Amino acid sequence: MSTTRILDGGMSRELLRLGAEIKQPEWSALALMNSPDIVREVHQEFIAAGSEIITTNSYALVPFHIGEDRFQQEGPALIRLAGRLAREAADAVTDRKVLVAGSLPPIFGSYEPQNFRPSRVQDYLKVLVQNLAPFVDIWLGETLSLIAEGEAVRKAVAASGKPFWISFTLADDEAAIRGDTPKLRSGESVEEAASWAVSSGAAAFLFNCSKPEVMRGAVETAARVFRERNAQIEIGVYANAFEGETGEAAANEGLHDTRDDLNDDAYSRFACSWAEAGATIIGGCCGIGAAHIHRVRNTLFG
Repeated sequence: MSTTRILDGGMSRELLRLGAEIKQPEWSALALMNSPDIVREVHQEFIAAGSEIITTNSYALVPFHIGEDRFQQEGPALIRLAGRLAREAADAVTDRKVLVAGSLPPIFGSYEPQNFRPSRVQDYLKVLVQNLAPFVDIWLGETLSLIAEGEAVRKAVAASGKPFWISFTLADDEAAIRGDTPKLRSGESVEEAASWAVSSGAAAFLFNCSKPEVMRGAVETAARVFRERNAQIEIGVYANAFEGETGEAAANEGLHDTRDDLNDDAYSRFACSWAEAGATIIGGCCGIGAAHIHRVRNTLFG
């Protein structure tokens, strides 16, 4: 476990905790518009908790959340601001190296693989990539629901010269929790996605924004595929704390409740299980805050 690297946790609920206004549909993008200092403070808190990689607050900077007109008019400046705030927080650390991951979200909505538009996706991804590029060390395509979204990210960052990580969100209904074959929310298998990752050039293959109970099976599947293919690809996990099923919920309508049982101690036990299964990058997604990350860091490293 000593080789494990610690990601940050979910941005939005930490913004709320520190006093930023968060509402749909803009969600965490609203904090960039109204309270950027709090965005920087969240980054700083995750770093203080032990995060070695922090993620830009660019997840909601897509037309799905802020609208087409605002994306075209204000998007580039907001994306640059998200990158700059993360970079400033990382560069302020003097005792260790903190990396910045550039968040590249699902352009057409979280958990909505049916809305993927291959003819338009690069139009939006290129704006994110161009404006984040000066600030980031790695690219993180995250909460992707189908392999085609991962391929779109690969193409978008190919000319940047920086490594990229791909993170898929998993089906986490009752069947998945009972141990069915791990699948993406598109229905594609984790085995198919891992096989794609081998040929993609991705430096890391992760799972995020799904219940912690479904993550170990996905890690085990990916680890097996990588062993069989002799692929040196890191595996990562950052689960959410959502209560109930999320697959049918619109991602920019309302707020998901979070689980009362998933405190920092419970989450750290899941983290240990993922590390035992082969994950070397561990953090948290929605509802997993700085306290969770601090406990994970202390549990894994002592």
